[in-house]
Amino acid sequence: MQAAIERSSVNSPQRDYSLEQTRNIGIAAHIDAGKTTATERMLFYTGLIHRMGDVDAGNTMTDWMDQEKERGITITSAAISCYWTQLEDPLDKLYLNVQHRINIIDTPGHVDFTAEVERSMRVLDGAVAVFCGVAGVQPQSETVWRQATKYGVPRLAFINKMDRTGADFDNALREMREKLGAYAYSIVLPLGREDNLRGAIDVISQKAVVYDQNDPVGVKYDVVDIPEEEQEKAKNALDELINGVAEKDDEIAEYVLEEKPVPNDVLKKAVRRLTCNNELVPVLGGSAFKKRGVQRLIDSIIDYLPSPLDVPAAEGQSTDDPNEKVPVPPDDNGKFCSLAFKLMTDPYAGKLVFLRVYSGTLSKGDVIYNPRTRKKERISRLMMVQADKRTDVESIYSGDIAAMVGVKNITTGDTLCNENLNIRLEPPTFPQPVISMAIEPKTKADREKLSNALQRLAEEDPTFRCYTNEETGQLIIAGMGELHLEVIRDRLLREFKVDANCGAPQIAYRETITGSAEGEGKFIRQSGGRGQYGHCIISIEPNERGQGVEIQNRIVGGVIPKDYINSVQDGLYEAMGDGIIAGYPMVDLKVSINDGSHHEVDSNELAFKMAGIFALKDAAKKAKPIMLEPIMKVEVTTPDEYQGDLMGDLNRRRGRIVSIEHKSNVTFIHAEVPLAEMFGYATVNRSLSKGRASYSMEPSHFEPVPQSIVDSITESAKPSPART
Repeated sequence: MQAAIERSSVNSPQRDYSLEQTRNIGIAAHIDAGKTTATERMLFYTGLIHRMGDVDAGNTMTDWMDQEKERGITITSAAISCYWTQLEDPLDKLYLNVQHRINIIDTPGHVDFTAEVERSMRVLDGAVAVFCGVAGVQPQSETVWRQATKYGVPRLAFINKMDRTGADFDNALREMREKLGAYAYSIVLPLGREDNLRGAIDVISQKAVVYDQNDPVGVKYDVVDIPEEEQEKAKNALDELINGVAEKDDEIAEYVLEEKPVPNDVLKKAVRRLTCNNELVPVLGGSAFKKRGVQRLIDSIIDYLPSPLDVPAAEGQSTDDPNEKVPVPPDDNGKFCSLAFKLMTDPYAGKLVFLRVYSGTLSKGDVIYNPRTRKKERISRLMMVQADKRTDVESIYSGDIAAMVGVKNITTGDTLCNENLNIRLEPPTFPQPVISMAIEPKTKADREKLSNALQRLAEEDPTFRCYTNEETGQLIIAGMGELHLEVIRDRLLREFKVDANCGAPQIAYRETITGSAEGEGKFIRQSGGRGQYGHCIISIEPNERGQGVEIQNRIVGGVIPKDYINSVQDGLYEAMGDGIIAGYPMVDLKVSINDGSHHEVDSNELAFKMAGIFALKDAAKKAKPIMLEPIMKVEVTTPDEYQGDLMGDLNRRRGRIVSIEHKSNVTFIHAEVPLAEMFGYATVNRSLSKGRASYSMEPSHFEPVPQSIVDSITESAKPSPART
């Protein structure tokens, strides 16, 4: 009773749904695993929409952008809210006759848009990871799983496409445990498989849900006893679940030790506890496309995924003392604190700032404070967002995901709070761009529009960069892949009416060294009167791959005054940004500042900065420099008959075959291929397989570039090329 009183005290009487009745979840998976289709079915069954859309038809609720409709993929994460009431109790529900609000974010599966998944995971309380029943755990499945783990997001797993030929629920579950290290146990088994998929088996209640085969929308079903041929499988799954839960829950362990049957409600509460604590992943099977098992998925979101009250309170750093942690418990009556996790340009409303409210209440007319800029701003308009539809509201509360309009000087990851709350929440982190291309307006009239459009797109997308190459004067755009930049170009034309020419994409090469060397830099200028004098001696050696740059100051005796050490370091960093082979940034170096000299009158900061630049260039030339190129982890899914042709093509692209898997009549080729060789691969892949193969890729690591390739790069890099 005390807990109930405490929980009710955190809810404002003005809010429509209490924190206990709120679920903030994301749908995440590998591309084409069925995320958007599953979301569409959930919106239909919860009554938000009255006709189910289809990804291929381009009429789904969450894929609302023109580019998404045309390509049949999700590009931007879409937030939407729906409502679900569990009216019956055929399967021993925990929450009966209570309507819950489920805030859903449908995230992209393509690696080019991984930033959308990253920032969504940062603000969610739970997630549904969707897996393909045929392919199992795919490369991007691992990526989104790592992102959820990074932010401690509790998960359910939905093994989709159990109606497809070759679907194997047990294999997908096994891969989750082996590849993802997930403590995964099934709570809903598919009833049948492939063409014979007719329903779902609830493991805990040991009941079967059989759908009416003549019902095209999947709303008619019966809860019956499990068919005799499936009873042993269902009983084994229940025993496995109980034993798995008993390993981590003392209450269930007592039942097992005393050999007592575990009541359904006790087991469900234990599964919920472990799921909310990120110690267990409940797994369900079904088919979103064939409308089998989606209602059980919605029930499980309510039953097992946490409300904002069931996860640890958000924690930020004090703006006065970065080492001091400040908790932000969910409470409508507390001080307002939120995180701006996404910016978007709306053609009618202007700039939208999406925020997750962690504590307090915000109403129109209130003033918010941004600790990063140390500025206050009055809020004139608040919205609840339903994909591309906006609804104005008077107030938003703790646990809400909403949007505000008209605020300035806000970037992704900013904390927005009360002025007297000295806190900065941890922002999401984003990968660096891996591909770039030159862009220029076609006409003078497009020039100013292009600059404004690129600035707005860069505000929206933290993985998109635009800058001017100082040496070539080219305007460069950089992103996560070909598709990413293609969508940017398309948006420039459609949304901002900017016509531009784009050059071939350029690769984000890097330079490093393989040996050790010393270098000396002297900068001496005499032009009458006071001159300039800077002198330093350094040594460099390779650092471990991926460890970045380390600079050590070993100056003793004041041969270089302390005031000038920072200037030397600035020079070193500047020189590393412009490598000596082809002008690409240098990485993974250990640099020691060992010796030098100074002049009492002529030495200054600029002179020592120039000395640092000269010293690094001198040392790098002697330290056996090499170029590095980004290597992509590629997975090709193909029917067996095209395996040889596709492997041969990957080998021609300097690819290295890592492994080959066979499942049913499908082959999965895992390879590592240089990004420079993957341009245009989508067309070749379709051509070699008559359109039946598909592929995905994601950044893996950097490797040395073969000398023959280096020669061609350096030849074409005169003057120095664009860099990312």
